[in-house]
Amino acid sequence: MLSLDGRIAVAVSKGRGRESAQERERARVYEARRRFHASVISRRRRDNVIAGVAGGALLLAILGGQVAYYTVGPGTPDPAPSPTPARSAGLTPPLVPSPSSSPTPTPTP
Repeated sequence: MLSLDGRIAVAVSKGRGRESAQERERARVYEARRRFHASVISRRRRDNVIAGVAGGALLLAILGGQVAYYTVGPGTPDPAPSPTPARSAGLTPPLVPSPSSSPTPTPTP
């Protein structure tokens, strides 16, 4: 059916309020889903930072434990005896030979 100005007459929907309510509900659900996704991303980022810091601290503790064990703990090597014996004041002769005790070279014929 044509209206007076030449356009086709279309019945106005009586469910306009219902459609806008559905649109509002879809927008509300979309916004809630978007916020939830953003919170999941931020929680994952926070958890990754915490895990990285804890892992680094654990590695430092392990490294410190190993250093302590092998430097001051039961893992230290036994001290090696010194290669030169300790000298007492009058019991050992001097290490420098006296000129009279050195052998004299013999001439060869």
